[in-house]
Amino acid sequence: MKAHVSSILLGVRDMERAKRFYTDGLGWKVKNDWGISVFFESDGASPVGFYRRDGLAEQVGTSPEGSGFSGLVLTYVVRSEARVDEVMAEAGKAGATILKPAGALPWGGYGGTFADPDGYIWSLGYSAQGADQPYAE
Repeated sequence: MKAHVSSILLGVRDMERAKRFYTDGLGWKVKNDWGISVFFESDGASPVGFYRRDGLAEQVGTSPEGSGFSGLVLTYVVRSEARVDEVMAEAGKAGATILKPAGALPWGGYGGTFADPDGYIWSLGYSAQGADQPYAE
């Protein structure tokens, strides 16, 4: 198996709320809306989509219940500290819970984290070190 993700599916409790957060709040564009699932334009990266949480749990053979940290963090690497600040502000305005405001990171970079309305954690980051960063934009 290669170190590659074909797509990322997030199990959400309220499809319309999730769509509003990502489209109106963060500016994502819907590519496909099949009612039971939604996928966004990916700009060549792994596509991100939503599926109702209970249906996705059933599909993969697990319980939809859960609380606390799931052990999953989605990362979004940008090309400047200013862009980290902009995305954090967009997310906050859209209703995200800011978990860690943007600032200097222990390893020398700059970043912050927020949780979307379903609790999925996004870690935004920038580092001036290394030319091979996995930039999202």
